[in-house]
Amino acid sequence: MIWRTSRRTIGLDRTLVMAILNVTPDSFSDGGRFASLDEAVKQTERLISEGADILDVGGESTRPGSARVSADEEVKRVVPVIEAVAKRFDVPVSIDTSKAEVARAAIDAGAEIVNDISGFIFDPLLASVCAETDAGAVLMHLRGSFESMHSQEPVTDVIAEVARGWRESLGIAASAGVESDRVALDIGIGFGKTLAQNLELIAKLDKLVDEFSRYPILVGASRKSFIGKILDGSPPDQRLGGSLAAATVAVWNGARIVRVHDVAETARAVRLTEALKQEL
Repeated sequence: MIWRTSRRTIGLDRTLVMAILNVTPDSFSDGGRFASLDEAVKQTERLISEGADILDVGGESTRPGSARVSADEEVKRVVPVIEAVAKRFDVPVSIDTSKAEVARAAIDAGAEIVNDISGFIFDPLLASVCAETDAGAVLMHLRGSFESMHSQEPVTDVIAEVARGWRESLGIAASAGVESDRVALDIGIGFGKTLAQNLELIAKLDKLVDEFSRYPILVGASRKSFIGKILDGSPPDQRLGGSLAAATVAVWNGARIVRVHDVAETARAVRLTEALKQEL
């Protein structure tokens, strides 16, 4: 399996570690820490040295209760960072956005993957931007609007619901001309799912892997609130153990990409998980 972006072909013979770089003042885990250009570049260098395969840059928080920012503000936050990273490092850069205008500016600055939490639902033009630029795309499952995505009533069958949402997003991608080998799929942990459903999606990920075998599947469980609930209310920066457990089980069940905050620890855990799987 391969994943093509606008700048390269990425092999998926091993699990990729996508490192999170939030340049927002209000991210749930690291808001404001890397808002300055110098800090963002230093953090990028550290993440790469720890084993990051992809850098995912985000300029708008999607935590519960967050407010939308304008496209102009989002561009101001992410473009300088992407330009600096693209000049200094040979690492694939992903732009975490659901706005076509932001995606185009980010791609012009050096991004080669668009990571859209809405799976091309929020902005119909985003799929066309990906098709026109040959960018890779991550299509995440969620339900509702930006404002209501964390307050949706849970569905009865979350596996079937994620499959349904992916099929809708893949249809939009195909209609816009996005080639299938440029698409990865994200199960959307923490977006409109109950604690039990988040656990079920990771524990039964192999069912979705089998059904959508043409596409690499991404799991982003790092420091999410369901981990805190299980671990006696631990805050985001104390959820490493739970985050590693979630990533390990996801990889065991077929995830090809894990999106994480703690790169060094996750990269080592992933390597061991893959070594164990080879002995089956």
